[in-house]
Amino acid sequence: MSLFQSEEMTLCQLFLQSEAAYACVSELGELGLAQFNDLNPDVNAFQRKFVNEVRRCDEMERKLRYLEKEIKKDGTPMLDTGENPDAPQPREMIDLEATFEKLENELREVNQNADALKRNFLDLTELREILRKTQVFFDERDEASGADGTGSRGLLSEEPFTGKIAPGQAPAQLGFVAGVILRERLPAFERLLWRACRGNVFLRQAEIDRPLEDPATGDSVNKTVFIIFFQGDQLKSRVKKICEGFRATLYPCPETPVERREMAVGVMSRIEDLSTVLSQTTDHRHRVLVAAAKSIKTWFIKVRKIKAIYHTLNLFNLDVTQKCLIAECWVPVADLEYIHDALRRGTARSGSSVPPILNRMETQIPPPTFNRLNKFTRGFQNLIDSYGIASYREVNPAPYAIITFPFLFAVMFGDAGHAVIMILFGGWMILSERKFEGKKGSEIWNIFFGGRYILFLMGLFSMYTGLIYNDVFSKSLNIFGSSWFTNKIRMSEDVLLETKDHIMLDPRDCYTQYPYPVGVDPVWQVAENKISFLNAYKMKISIIIGVLHMLFGVSLSIWNHIYFRRMVNIFCEFIPQVIFLLLLFFYLCILVFHKWVWFGPLGGNASGPYCAPSILIAFINMVLFKDAEKQPTGCDSPLLYSGQETIQKVLVVCALICVPWMLFIKPFILRSQAKKQAYAFVETVIVPRGDEETALAPNGSSPQAGGGGHDGHGHGEEFDFSEIMIHQGIHTIEYVLGSVSHTASYLRLWALSLAHAQLSEVLWSMVMKIGFGFTNVGAGAVVIYVIFAFWAVLTVSILVLMEGLSAFLHTLRLHWVEFMSKFYLGQGYAFSPFCFRDILAAAEGADE
Repeated sequence: MSLFQSEEMTLCQLFLQSEAAYACVSELGELGLAQFNDLNPDVNAFQRKFVNEVRRCDEMERKLRYLEKEIKKDGTPMLDTGENPDAPQPREMIDLEATFEKLENELREVNQNADALKRNFLDLTELREILRKTQVFFDERDEASGADGTGSRGLLSEEPFTGKIAPGQAPAQLGFVAGVILRERLPAFERLLWRACRGNVFLRQAEIDRPLEDPATGDSVNKTVFIIFFQGDQLKSRVKKICEGFRATLYPCPETPVERREMAVGVMSRIEDLSTVLSQTTDHRHRVLVAAAKSIKTWFIKVRKIKAIYHTLNLFNLDVTQKCLIAECWVPVADLEYIHDALRRGTARSGSSVPPILNRMETQIPPPTFNRLNKFTRGFQNLIDSYGIASYREVNPAPYAIITFPFLFAVMFGDAGHAVIMILFGGWMILSERKFEGKKGSEIWNIFFGGRYILFLMGLFSMYTGLIYNDVFSKSLNIFGSSWFTNKIRMSEDVLLETKDHIMLDPRDCYTQYPYPVGVDPVWQVAENKISFLNAYKMKISIIIGVLHMLFGVSLSIWNHIYFRRMVNIFCEFIPQVIFLLLLFFYLCILVFHKWVWFGPLGGNASGPYCAPSILIAFINMVLFKDAEKQPTGCDSPLLYSGQETIQKVLVVCALICVPWMLFIKPFILRSQAKKQAYAFVETVIVPRGDEETALAPNGSSPQAGGGGHDGHGHGEEFDFSEIMIHQGIHTIEYVLGSVSHTASYLRLWALSLAHAQLSEVLWSMVMKIGFGFTNVGAGAVVIYVIFAFWAVLTVSILVLMEGLSAFLHTLRLHWVEFMSKFYLGQGYAFSPFCFRDILAAAEGADE
């Protein structure tokens, strides 16, 4: 029953002993049927009783996130057994804190040691590469200096080099620095070095073959060894500053080959030792992370449950003795026994000897809206809730939308071939829901998966309307044989296939008078007057469906009026609204059926299609009180039936009477009731939240339960007649004008159905049909293979996805505006119980 109307809710006051409060709230969190109110709205979050416990939980959560980040960085899989442990006792928080503190400290220490070892390893590796690469550079320098001392010249000498040393001048000694720089910085480094030193330095470089690991980021980087020869301390200082600016690393490099060889041997030995220590450190870190990965999911659940419990306890009040916690919560009346059982279990767990007390309270506050849902109905309820949460105990449109939503979609999307694609996709998601449930994908995938049952039903209903339209990928199925013939030739399947030119169908000469058993006759696929026939058919069907849909919506409003005992609304709103809709628009539907039945091709001139009056013109003349226009020569009467004008005038007059009926009677009745209440003052004063359109309340437990149909204007609230009059005038104008515009709005069923069929036909004739035009079998097979792939992609992307989305949005609009506006307010707020399952799911979604 809660699917058709929200659950009856009650406000309860809960008294808990301090030592039992934690366990009782934990049990209520596992149950997930209590929504707690904040009894400390004016108290700062940092001044509440359990703020220290919440901070401790935040700190534990921070440590767990650090562990999780390290586990993911290491690539260790985290074990998820699906276990849902109970919330730990408060005393267990100390053990958890100690465990997390130990793991964090150990991991940070291991990471620090590993980082230091990696930096040392990188330094030694770069030094080893320098010693290897620079040996060639030193050999070249020695050769340039010359064994006899004649080839040595200062880099800064202003005299031209002659190959000989001037008398009394000592051979110049070149200084050098060696280091490593990132490969992408080398060109800029070389240019700046040349310009800053004015060409008085000599740079040699060699690339390191293997990428090196950056200990800070863990990324692989390419580096280059360089050595710079110069002369003088001034150049040396300038070169070092440039190296520092480009973040090049400089290393000491001995000048003699013997010293370089000795240093290389020492570096190799240290690298081997560091490799061993680094490997052991990495193994130890991996073992720590593997041990943590086995329990981290469970730890997250425990910490989040503890945090949620203390957040909820912060909503409670303390009594004067500081020994009892007082809470207020909304619970479903049907689940009160489960609440009592959970409180008893919590008391037993805590070892308290004082049982908790749960009292039901009378309140003026509107309760939250709670509908029990399953995986099938949840998608449809989400569509309704997107418009607005139902007011408390208001009629829920969701169960009716289970049928009407996919049906109206199918009227616009009617193609059996496209429906098969949608059925297969929706059915696959339904069959695989256990596999995908709980897994977070992209936003688009989550939307599709959440609406898998909606997609499946839309596909099934589209299959039905596709068979009625006899439309399968823009082609028709000739299952029972056509009921039409031309030139005395029956339209068999062979004739239909061989027909290249369109034919004009005249039911006077080409019809057997036996209709096609199911749906539209396939001969209309090749008829010249196909568009005019289907247009007239689908347009009238759209109006009929729309009027019935709106009548159903108005009929549902009586449920609200009866339940909330608003008898004035039944007499002053429901009855005139139904009469207005029936006398004008339902009468229009009757005219459609009358014209279909009475006027036919075999009825002669009087009842033939040539003399059939236009329903649209007849309806316009009816509203404007105009006489029917003269019929063409040879037609008997311009009317659809005898006495039509008199009956239509009576209907319009009665419909117009409904307008002042809706506008004036209710405000005067409410004013009369307000005056009576002013004279008959009662001891118990019920002050509603607002007028009847803004405060919906339950029987016997709400602000309006004793209102007796006063529509929210009881004693204690000042009655403003002008405000009520304006309010009623707005509703009357909205309904009268909306009835016209909403009826026209249902023509979108015809328009989108026609557009979908024409797009499908154009795609077939301009793409797929090309592949059948080849006479060569080999070439035709290849071409049809390619063209079919192209046609299939366009069919899925345009006709199924884009056209499907368009039809979905139009269907949504028809429900939100045309249907639900007749009875649905949607001014409530959702029931948000304290539930561990929802809290954990939200936390996991935020993490991902």
